[in-house]
Amino acid sequence: MPPKQAATTGKKESKRISKPQVQQLAVGLKRGHFVTKKQRPASKRATKISKRVELVRDVIREVSGFAPYERRVMELLRNDLEKRALKLAKKKLGGHQRAKKKWAELQDSLRKLREEKAKETQK
Repeated sequence: MPPKQAATTGKKESKRISKPQVQQLAVGLKRGHFVTKKQRPASKRATKISKRVELVRDVIREVSGFAPYERRVMELLRNDLEKRALKLAKKKLGGHQRAKKKWAELQDSLRKLREEKAKETQK
């Protein structure tokens, strides 16, 4: 016996054109307007400074000294005008986080200078 054939209606089968899937739905889990995400650059977050880089920076600092605005900030710190010093650093460096970092760095250098002076007077 020959295999059974499916019943046909006698009409020619037309090729169906598939509609593109609707992606931008107003409801559901993936609702809203779909956009392609921007490629973000790698994070510029600070990492631990190596010993070599730290040494190079110390030598440069020793040779060249402090910038004029840094000397002014240090003078304000000596006179216990910490808020004013931070404000000046913020204005010169352009951002609060940078200013806080520089402010802390200058306070540390002032502390080191005081310790060196104290050692010299004891000798």
